[in-house]
Amino acid sequence: MEYMSLYLFATVFALLLTGYPVAFTLAGTALIFTVIGEMTGTFDPAFLEALPNRLYGIIGNQILMAVPLFVFMGVMLERSRIADELLTTMSRLFGRMRGGMGISVVIVGMLLAASTGIVGATVVTMGLLSLPTMLKRGYDPKISTGLICASGTLGQIIPPSIVLVLLGDVLSSAYQQAQLDMGIFSPETVSVGDLFVGALIPGLLLVSLYIVYIAGVALFNRDAMPAANNSDDTYDTNLLHDVIKSLAPPLVLIFAVLGSIIAGLATPTEAAAIGAVGALLLAMSKKMLSLKTLQEVMRSTTRVSCMVFMILIGAALFSLVFRGFEGDELIQELLGDLDGGKYHALFIVMLAMFLLGFVLDFIEITFVIVPIVGPVLLAMGIDPVWLGILIAINLQTSFLTPPFGFALFYLRGVAPPEIKTSQIYRGVMPFIAIQIIAMAMIAYWPSLATWLPLQIS
Repeated sequence: MEYMSLYLFATVFALLLTGYPVAFTLAGTALIFTVIGEMTGTFDPAFLEALPNRLYGIIGNQILMAVPLFVFMGVMLERSRIADELLTTMSRLFGRMRGGMGISVVIVGMLLAASTGIVGATVVTMGLLSLPTMLKRGYDPKISTGLICASGTLGQIIPPSIVLVLLGDVLSSAYQQAQLDMGIFSPETVSVGDLFVGALIPGLLLVSLYIVYIAGVALFNRDAMPAANNSDDTYDTNLLHDVIKSLAPPLVLIFAVLGSIIAGLATPTEAAAIGAVGALLLAMSKKMLSLKTLQEVMRSTTRVSCMVFMILIGAALFSLVFRGFEGDELIQELLGDLDGGKYHALFIVMLAMFLLGFVLDFIEITFVIVPIVGPVLLAMGIDPVWLGILIAINLQTSFLTPPFGFALFYLRGVAPPEIKTSQIYRGVMPFIAIQIIAMAMIAYWPSLATWLPLQIS
């Protein structure tokens, strides 16, 4: 019985590598091990009696209602061609600067991340719109592809991020479980709003480091990021008007969503509803909304939402069986026996998540791994907001890391044939280093993630 939980986890991991659907892998493997456990007398089926309550809790969870709303908001904004206007206008604004196109890509990536929160859509959109233009202007293919991949993954950390919504819900349960295990029967809570607020400074820090790197490359390697030809970028008296016209709609939407959460005027779910309606109105104002478009957006939203909730249901069953085999106690014992205390345990968990991020999606890691290790780390005294931000940036880094980074595959699918996969791999390396530096700064100075939530609360 001591190692049945590890066998369960190893079997799930092996089946996931075969490409079998995640939700059915989690639930099916858990049920198979339940039968094996009953036959060998190593599992108490009474643990499964808690499953109906778990499922009812998922259905009635108001926080998780924000997921389909944010997905709808992101898909609708993608169809409203907001990225086209932003990229065109930002390129005109920074066009005369050496490296200006690169800065434009980072700023647009940040705004799209705060507007849509969908990594795959952002990388593909930026790849289709900006990569041909950057190559035409003489930008180094490695820097161009690396910059697009890195900017596209900002949706992992900049709120309103679906990653932070899911992490907030899971960490809230893990934090309460950790306090109950410590004998605290009036537990404190951590909310999605806390993670949103805590992610603001780290997200802006990451964007700033990207821009500093671009400026450095433009200064010391001028051939890699040449300035635009002046004949192509004559002064335009309508530039200020166009900048305001392009920036105003997404900024208003971002401030409406995040501002209502930060000011305490709305819960994340209510703010997500505001964002969904705002995205719908924005599409209508741009005359991009038709019955066909609305049907496509609804289908995409339903598909993604069903995938998330099916994985969550499978993960709930997996978690119960894992605990039935005393897997939580085994993990607590393994991490507790490490030399160096909670920081060494945190490093081991982050390293494991980073490696798992090569082959597992962030949803799978959030629903499967975090509920197992979260209560253990939080019981050691680690701040839940700090832990959530570190996990989000860690997963964002694994999205960029060759050879399995998801962002690399997204860009490879839309990049021109003359762009080699090796160039994309080499291009993301400096940005992986920047991500690691940012993660190290947040690990060394936890107040980068925890200061703002404390001030607002």
